[in-house]
Amino acid sequence: MTYGMYVRKAREKRRQEDRSYSLRQVAMRIGIEPAYLSKIERDQVAPPSEVTTRKLAAELGEDTDILLAMSGKVSTDLRDIILKRPTLFGDLIRELKDMPDHAILRIARDVRDGDW
Repeated sequence: MTYGMYVRKAREKRRQEDRSYSLRQVAMRIGIEPAYLSKIERDQVAPPSEVTTRKLAAELGEDTDILLAMSGKVSTDLRDIILKRPTLFGDLIRELKDMPDHAILRIARDVRDGDW
């Protein structure tokens, strides 16, 4: 599924329950032109900036990191973390790439709950 298709599906799903999720109203709430949001949803333009993606994710109740990844981007905060220790995080990510999700979640919990 493309970025635009995902956004449109998420917005239309919300619109079924709340008419305020029309293309025009969502665009206005996040500060872009309705025509631009329409082009985004139809994949006629590249995915928007990180700032607009964050606003769109918040408006639609979607995960920002997923939308950023779908647009081929990494959030600024993650990029900054990686850039501080590029070798360590590069090695870590390469080691994690083939691990199953449950193992990665366990590692994340261990790191979050660890006694350092």
